Amino acid sequence: MALIVQKFGGSSVANAERVMHVAETITDTYKAGNDVVVVVSAQGDTTDDLIDKANEINPKASKREMDMLLTAGEQISIALLAMAIEKIGCPVISLLGWQAGFETNNAYGAARIKTVRTERLRAELDKRKIVIVAGFQGLNAAQDMTTLGRGGSDTSAVALAAALHADLCQIYTDVTGVYTADPRKIKNATKLTDITYDEMLELATLGAQVLNNRSVEMAKKYNVEVEVLSSMVKEPGTIVREVAKMEKMLIRGVTKDTDVARISVVGMKDVPGNAFKLFSSLAAKGINIDVILQSVGRDGTKDISFTCAKGNAEQVCALLENLFSNEGATVACDTSIAKVSIVGAGMQSHAGTASKMFGALYEAGINISMISTSEITVSVLIPKEYADKAVAAVHQAFFG
Repeated sequence: MALIVQKFGGSSVANAERVMHVAETITDTYKAGNDVVVVVSAQGDTTDDLIDKANEINPKASKREMDMLLTAGEQISIALLAMAIEKIGCPVISLLGWQAGFETNNAYGAARIKTVRTERLRAELDKRKIVIVAGFQGLNAAQDMTTLGRGGSDTSAVALAAALHADLCQIYTDVTGVYTADPRKIKNATKLTDITYDEMLELATLGAQVLNNRSVEMAKKYNVEVEVLSSMVKEPGTIVREVAKMEKMLIRGVTKDTDVARISVVGMKDVPGNAFKLFSSLAAKGINIDVILQSVGRDGTKDISFTCAKGNAEQVCALLENLFSNEGATVACDTSIAKVSIVGAGMQSHAGTASKMFGALYEAGINISMISTSEITVSVLIPKEYADKAVAAVHQAFFG
């Protein structure tokens, strides 16, 4: 008998038919003799609908009240799924995040999990009940409901698996696993049997919409084995673990991210401390930056370019204009770009991987504006309208 944590996203429980299908998947696992804890997201577009309702009333509502509203979505899902399992005839109980022991910090809208107290969960499992837990939420020290941010249900599932020392954490999605590229757009994309935590984390961070990157970080930290599989098709998925079979692959995947803005500060004074002033001011606002390029100083000035999420671009530009306008520097923003990346631990020991990528883009007639590399990643910035073409060209170069 194993302890298995299963997570189902909003699309998996979007209507009554899908709820019953998920209930059958869960009860099949339970009837095989396993203890089962299930994490569920809000149905379909419920979260977006609740945000729209809030904006109708007060577009500037406090984050605390938004969390009180948004946690209602998962409450609906867990109750309906528990009712479906009751109908099948298996013992079940649904629990909100705080009832399941999720304690978080006070960052409304983007809370971090501090601990998961498992006493209630273990008591229900000892009664041989299936436990359905509301994902995406917890309780802070002020006894207020909090949410974990977009993709938080993945994080909830991995946190439960870690706290309960589960044998496996299964993340059910709308694809049958992790692929070398988006299978909906690249016909010859190949499903991976397994992938390392580091590779999966890079893919998630660079735009692959399979797992939330915070959940992968947590899985790596607590050595939780995660399987990504389909809620619609019964077949083995992709295992995310510490060590994976390389299968002679140089790279594991090609991905794109169109939620990118390039910020350029042109004509900064070429003096010590200016780069620190720039990036420390962004860090103080909690703004993440990625690809960085600094020009060679000339005529006492230098240029710095970097990328951030589009949603932060306006705030970043205003902040930097206040910081550097008095020394004659100008700030420019470009949101018409995309970031295309290759990821794979295999490239660490193989020369020429980057040049192969650049050659594929050259043959496709796609210009590169910025490049960023790490031990297992090469990323390039290109015009956004060529993003899909670039992914196809690079994927063809490596996978044929």
